[in-house]
Amino acid sequence: MELVNRTTVKEFILLAFSSLQQLQILLFIVVLLMYIISIAGNFAIIILVKTGSSLHSPMYFFISVFSALELSFVSVTIPKLLSNLIVADRRISFINCFLQLYAFNALGVTECYMFAVMAFDRDLAINHPLRYSTVMNSMTCVILAIFPFAISFIIALIPTVVTAQLTFCGPNQINHFFCDLAPVQNLACSNAFISNLVTSIAAVFASLTPFVVVLGLYTHIIITITRIKSVEGKHKALSTCSSHLTAACLFYGSVIIVYLNPKGSQYDKFLALVYTVIVPMLNPFIYTLRNKDVKETFYKLSIFKTRACK
Repeated sequence: MELVNRTTVKEFILLAFSSLQQLQILLFIVVLLMYIISIAGNFAIIILVKTGSSLHSPMYFFISVFSALELSFVSVTIPKLLSNLIVADRRISFINCFLQLYAFNALGVTECYMFAVMAFDRDLAINHPLRYSTVMNSMTCVILAIFPFAISFIIALIPTVVTAQLTFCGPNQINHFFCDLAPVQNLACSNAFISNLVTSIAAVFASLTPFVVVLGLYTHIIITITRIKSVEGKHKALSTCSSHLTAACLFYGSVIIVYLNPKGSQYDKFLALVYTVIVPMLNPFIYTLRNKDVKETFYKLSIFKTRACK
């Protein structure tokens, strides 16, 4: 209540893609289809990992956790975007704006650290195969799955609270399709220097640090793979981590470009579409089309359901 009383702005207007008036319906259809594909695809992965006995391993456990994370991540912003594209009312209350801002950033940072956890899992499996099953027991997997959530919700809280302490007296139009740090900070009447600085520092710990960890782990993995003599062995090692590396590059690439610039730019909302809509939609395909075990499990389940129907 104290935060609300510090400002005369009671609500914000999400401009989204209002400048593209003639493309609103088309954009709505495209985003809706991608959202449906993302929800269905990630939910399918969770079901496959849960029901397929051959997928009961640490690697697929982390993939299923990541898919559940993706379901939450896309649902924080996309429903509001879809509403804005077809409804003239683009308002969002002050409190709901900051709740969305915090949830989005917390889940986004969690994804960054989850990529690092998944990279660690692959590094351990490839470089220490004999110790892998001992180290990656069920308790270790649960701890590693919880860790990204714990650290990320703390990291995201700091810039959110600092930004909420700013004074907002107008204008209240956010040039984005969801409430994010830079677009909201740009509307502050008070000096946003500290808030921008805190956001930049948080971005280093939120995205750059786990990205460096992922880069280091995959460098270690690639060095190990180059030492494998057999072509079959190299292919098998690459197949277990290539999909994860592809997804990580797509996500980190767009996120780092946006969040290392605290003041933001006019292109941020278009880049945001990449990691809020496109990447979550592609991830189920990346993890299934290039994964033999997942495809075999899907095929077995399809055959079983077909026979059950008969």
